[in-house]
Amino acid sequence: MYLIEIKELVKSYGPVNALQGLTLKVPKGSLFGLLGPNGAGKTTTLRILCTLLAPDSGGVTFAGFDALKNPLAARRELGYVAQEVAIDKILTGRELLKLQGDLYHLSSKQRDLRIDELIERLKMHKWIDRRCGSYSGGMRRRIDLASGLLHQPQLLVLDEPTVGLDIESRSSIWELLRELKEDGTTVLLSSHYLEEIEALSDQIAIIDDGRVIAEGTPQQLKEQLGGDRVTLRVQEFSNKNESDLVKGLLESIDGVSQVVVNQAQGFSLNFVVEGENILPDIRTELGRSNFQIFALAQSRPSLDDVYLNATGRTLMDVELEVSSQRDIKLEKKKAMR
Repeated sequence: MYLIEIKELVKSYGPVNALQGLTLKVPKGSLFGLLGPNGAGKTTTLRILCTLLAPDSGGVTFAGFDALKNPLAARRELGYVAQEVAIDKILTGRELLKLQGDLYHLSSKQRDLRIDELIERLKMHKWIDRRCGSYSGGMRRRIDLASGLLHQPQLLVLDEPTVGLDIESRSSIWELLRELKEDGTTVLLSSHYLEEIEALSDQIAIIDDGRVIAEGTPQQLKEQLGGDRVTLRVQEFSNKNESDLVKGLLESIDGVSQVVVNQAQGFSLNFVVEGENILPDIRTELGRSNFQIFALAQSRPSLDDVYLNATGRTLMDVELEVSSQRDIKLEKKKAMR
């Protein structure tokens, strides 16, 4: 049974096509992960689902009703924790949660009981009555989570919930999300952290360029690839012809396939090997052409390999592209001032 069905969502911001026919189904009671780089369309998808943004076209069905036509009904049943934490710095944590409870029209008794329960569950006793302006990043994220859970929603939507957090805070949030899933809450989590999605999700969808490009359980997606993944680092190339030459040499070896030159590091390549004793052949072939191997690592398929297979790029490559484009835009704005 699906709690959420998203159909053919399209959304543009001027010339930028954020979503291009995105379709997705989230099973009830699952911990569902959306994986993709910044700019892939994850946040836009979540904002539309939470009725904070209208799509150009497409539909969203939530718990059996049209969420776009009945936004108030949808908001009663979901909690949304945005990527950017926005809390009142003057209020204490307890005061903030009381305000949130009043906005959801909880009775004072129900509200206060729920606040006490969340303080216990999120281990907020020591600082809940301090002003929010004094909170660390981990504290702010826990208060934000408590706000999203206060009205006991069917669905908790989280947009990059652990960005910038320390290891201890991240571990605490992971533990909470697993508990919520065990209690029957459906959790929809977006992240560009591979280890986070793989550690938490029952099922994932990989989003790139406003579309779902792969979907299934982490294990299913990795098994579909077949073969072991190899990362090869050789001497730094002086020009593109040398990287293309190494790529051609690898592709000529039986049992080697899907060779990709990493855009972020032109002297690093990823490829797939099937069969035994292929790595010695690789060393021999590159040695004949005077290419020195600095590192050679073999592993089972990962989610990054799934993304690489679907797009021809690693997540790191895409993040660097997005960062570079952002820097160019900033430089243009500065030049226009």
